[in-house]
Amino acid sequence: MKKIFIASFALLLIAMGAFVVYYFINQEEDIQDDVELVSAKMDSIIKKTVATGSIVPLKEVAVKPAVSGIIDKIFFEAGQEVKVGDVIAKIKVIPNMTNLTNVQNNLEQARLTLNMRQREMKRQKQLFDDGVIAERDYMSAKDDYDLAKNQVSAASESLIIVREGTSSRSSSTLTLIKATTSGVILDVPVKEGANVIESNTFNEGTTIATIADLSDMIFEGKVDEAEVGKLKKGMDLVLTIGAIDNEKFDAKLDFIAPKGIEEEGAIKFPIKADVQLKENQFVRAGYSANADIVLERKDNVLIIEEAWLQSAEKNKENTEKTTKTEKKNKENPSSKSDALYVEIQTAKNVFEKRYVTLGLSDGINIEVLKGLKLSDKIKKPN
Repeated sequence: MKKIFIASFALLLIAMGAFVVYYFINQEEDIQDDVELVSAKMDSIIKKTVATGSIVPLKEVAVKPAVSGIIDKIFFEAGQEVKVGDVIAKIKVIPNMTNLTNVQNNLEQARLTLNMRQREMKRQKQLFDDGVIAERDYMSAKDDYDLAKNQVSAASESLIIVREGTSSRSSSTLTLIKATTSGVILDVPVKEGANVIESNTFNEGTTIATIADLSDMIFEGKVDEAEVGKLKKGMDLVLTIGAIDNEKFDAKLDFIAPKGIEEEGAIKFPIKADVQLKENQFVRAGYSANADIVLERKDNVLIIEEAWLQSAEKNKENTEKTTKTEKKNKENPSSKSDALYVEIQTAKNVFEKRYVTLGLSDGINIEVLKGLKLSDKIKKPN
């Protein structure tokens, strides 16, 4: 009986030992399963900024009338192409009553003067023929008569211009609004029957049409003041236009504003870039676009994800300080960050802290200058 008890107790101890071993093995495997191992890689890292803006024509001309009146006829509409000299619209002149009265009075006065000079010239001619006066006196009277005729002619032309907006001495008429440049009509903001005002020194005038050359486009956008110091003329831009899917447009930075503009509490600087359109490529004016501007680039460097980095400090205050240090390192790639590390696997379930020196960052990936090799297995933080 005693031997049976001893044998049973021994079997129980063996079973308990096997269970303990099995438990710890499974626990070790569970720990190993919870750890995700990742590796660094050799790749390019690009630090860039994004400018938002729109695509606009480089040359955009507003056509305005030389006389005031009412739109009688419009010959073109938006989207049509025009050449220099094409008649876009015709204006029916509504004369200003004050000007009309003054011009009519000037014409009547010029006619009266002409009649008087004509009578005087006839009298002087008769005297000259009779040998009473010298030829010089007769010629002087004739010159006064010719001058009076010119004054009547000028007053008559002024009356025609005031009434009809045209002159019989000119091959062109002010009532015909002609294109001053070649291109595509972007907009015709007036309708037939609308009143228009002439362009003069004191008035900008009514815009009859807007014409632009859509083969020469530029990107106009704005960048934050923190990035403008890194921009230089001639930098390459890659444009993404929201209305055109799956297509990129190249551009070259041409202008950086010397003065910023405050928008929503931030200072932004306007920029312009020449859009390099391909042959038969058409882009409408006013499309919104985003421009990727490459500030710094490094190719074939060792990089890891920034999320794999860990801070040496445990408490919250020190963690915030470390975050500031990390931000400083991103702004200055040459500085070292001794407060950041990754965990490297040295054996199964065995890891060691490896402090790293960081370089260029694009906000997701970061360059590792020292402290890490391509073959190292990195423990990904939970």
